[in-house]
Amino acid sequence: MTIVSTGVELDALGIRIDGRPKLLLCASLFYFRLPREQWRARLEQVRASGYTCVDVYLPWNYHELSPGRWSFDGRRDVAAFLDLAHEVGLSVIARPGPYICSEWDGGALPAWLGLDPEVRVRQNEPRYLAQVAGWFDQALPIIAERQHPAGPVIMVQLENELDFFDCADRTGYLTALRDQAIDHGITVPLIACAGQGDIAGATGDVSGIVAACNFYPDDSSPHIEEEVRRYAELLADRDLPLLVTETNRRHRTLRRLLASGASLIAPYLQASGWNFGYTPSTGNWGDPGNFMSHDYDFGGYVSPTGAERPEYAEAKVLAQVLTALGSRLALATSTVPRSEVTTDFPTSSSLSALNLHGGGQLIAVPNLGDSLGRAVVGGVSVAVAADSCPLMLVDLPWQGRLLTLASADLVAMTDSVLVFSSAVPVTVVLGRTQVEIAPGAGPQVVDGITLVVLTPEEAARLESVGPDGTVELAGVPHEAVAESTEVRAVRRRTGTARSKAAGTHRLPPSLESLGAYRGRGTYSATADLTSVDELLLVGASDLVDLTIGGRVQPTIAGFGAAQRLDVRTVQGVADLEATVEIWGHANFDDPRLPALRLGALRGLGRLWKVRGVQDLAASWRVEGHWAGEPAPLRSLGGWSSTRVGVPITYSRRLALTTTSALHLVGVDQPVTVRVDGGEPVTVHRENPWVMLPAAFVSEVSVTLPHHPSGAGLHAELLSLAPVTDWTCSVQNDELLTDFAIHEAETTDTELPLTLEPGQELWLDIDLPASDQEQLLRLDGTQVRVTAWAGGECLGRVWAGDRPRFSGGDPDVLWLPAGWSGLTLLVRGLAGSGIPVLRTLRLGTSTSRGGRSAEADVT
Repeated sequence: MTIVSTGVELDALGIRIDGRPKLLLCASLFYFRLPREQWRARLEQVRASGYTCVDVYLPWNYHELSPGRWSFDGRRDVAAFLDLAHEVGLSVIARPGPYICSEWDGGALPAWLGLDPEVRVRQNEPRYLAQVAGWFDQALPIIAERQHPAGPVIMVQLENELDFFDCADRTGYLTALRDQAIDHGITVPLIACAGQGDIAGATGDVSGIVAACNFYPDDSSPHIEEEVRRYAELLADRDLPLLVTETNRRHRTLRRLLASGASLIAPYLQASGWNFGYTPSTGNWGDPGNFMSHDYDFGGYVSPTGAERPEYAEAKVLAQVLTALGSRLALATSTVPRSEVTTDFPTSSSLSALNLHGGGQLIAVPNLGDSLGRAVVGGVSVAVAADSCPLMLVDLPWQGRLLTLASADLVAMTDSVLVFSSAVPVTVVLGRTQVEIAPGAGPQVVDGITLVVLTPEEAARLESVGPDGTVELAGVPHEAVAESTEVRAVRRRTGTARSKAAGTHRLPPSLESLGAYRGRGTYSATADLTSVDELLLVGASDLVDLTIGGRVQPTIAGFGAAQRLDVRTVQGVADLEATVEIWGHANFDDPRLPALRLGALRGLGRLWKVRGVQDLAASWRVEGHWAGEPAPLRSLGGWSSTRVGVPITYSRRLALTTTSALHLVGVDQPVTVRVDGGEPVTVHRENPWVMLPAAFVSEVSVTLPHHPSGAGLHAELLSLAPVTDWTCSVQNDELLTDFAIHEAETTDTELPLTLEPGQELWLDIDLPASDQEQLLRLDGTQVRVTAWAGGECLGRVWAGDRPRFSGGDPDVLWLPAGWSGLTLLVRGLAGSGIPVLRTLRLGTSTSRGGRSAEADVT
């Protein structure tokens, strides 16, 4: 199947744009994670690396601020970003979702979708698709106007890694998205990426949608090539190229993908950025319950501050190989080496090679070890540097000659000159003449051909090649030395941000139902805790700072998991106050914790008084296996059987006079619970609780695989009474920002600042004028800090007893150049230590590989 758009063609031979074959290196670059002032510079930086394409998510909930309220101005002006990419000379793969993942708040699905139980996200469901249509009505015309050849967009991705998600009708859902795209005039190829290799699961096998693949292997795995070649073959059978829309960032791995047949290689995240404001997601897949840092960095070749890392030079060298071989490489097909290859170092279990268009092979020979080694290629012994993957040429016809072997990257070729890049001596066989040339040895003439070997560092700076083999190199990038300035001016604001009253409710409502899609809210109530030893908090997220009878509790970050709270020291009628902050909605559908389900809402959840605790260890009826009638009675999990791994059901009747909570202690693998034969509920070790409604008698069944080596299972039943009559208020991100960016009365103060748990301070920091970006590093204990500058929220930092963080450095805040005015909201937290903000360390942040310096802000 050949996919042809206006000038963009995809088939088994690869990608052609305006009839010219292209092999694309593509960097993820997101306008919403960078200041607008830096868009052009960062795009030019990507282009200078030799990459010729960027992929760009368009987050729905970044542009629809509240239902029907759209913004495409300032940093949200995606049209301007796409136009800049075109001016710089980059192609674009536009990814408008509607779901994008990207460790972004809710995966870009608006939080209010969860308020309507009839809206089923990422499904072929009319209410959801109607909402998507509203988004596509805004986004797709912007993309359509900028399609090739009028603009940079060469492909449009629909959805994202749908094969991770339990979609009931994939074909119907993807068909609906495809039809909307076509109706909006999208003519470039439509693609859909498989996150875990399920092509049908990602595309629904819908006609007109091209399957792409995401690969995230262990960089040191010897099995990468075999897996990737399989997908290249599967797609070639459909007359399609292998498009790798996401993968690791190391160019050693990218070379292996190239040799295995990829026509598009798009490492995520090559050009990093920042999670501004309240936009990070929570609960990253694979590590449930963690938080994303403000610093959005996975080690790509350009850091969030714009510094060029060693992989940036690797990118330039690989790009030169692509340029040197041109259509020979762009039209190549993946296979295995024709020549026998053996190595004395760890390498791939199944080497990949490319049959080059016009003859010859390119073989990728990865050295997965940390020592120099040797490979034997077609009987010729060659050196291979540690931790490298040279792209070796074998039997390449050239200028009426045969390049029998070249053991290193070919980075430039003219009619009479071949230039190679290598950190070790290069073996070249021209016809039957074999030579070995060390890097930096100078040009050598063999049979009338000039051979030049540059070090990789030199090759990354290669500008031009003369007819006699002289090379022109760009200058060594200047490493700027950052200047440090000690800042002492700290002023404490009077007053606080305005709250919006949200009424009194019998049970705590979600923050989204109160109109807070990002930001925070407060809940207050009173409760008679006479004879109450425990409270049970169920369904609370993301961050809950709870005060009970004047005692501030440590921050709860349980993502909806039930939390038992000891209140034996609190007696009588007590005031209950909670501040609940949204860190970000889940970007992945993770059933292990309630708040990590895609579309789950935020808020206090439910707070219950525990009226009694009943031990349920014994007297469970055993059903299944060979257990007959009358049913044996055993302890929960206590049935003995030779049928290991086979499910056993334990049942018992319970008199539930009040709402109750079944707590399964010792869950080490998912178990299933049914109440009165109803729908099964899967219980995970991350939240081993099941809420049970009041009933005269209920039949509760627990089914679990027989696991005699397990630690055993125990059960208890908590009878509950709700805490009711909650008064609520909200501070969404706009109310908080409005206070932070406007002038207020202040008084001078000094660091360190000691706070009480639960106390909040607003601070204005006077920074020296700077035309450079600056990094602010916080030193403190038991404080959470939110920062604003340049008219918007920068992000958040948490010092002290905090949950797990992922992404980049969780302890820094970034101030873009020209973003004036720094305001901090500092909250003291209960925990192991007194809340104190000791110092703020300020350092200028330099791009292009520059160092950074820090100074005390005291």
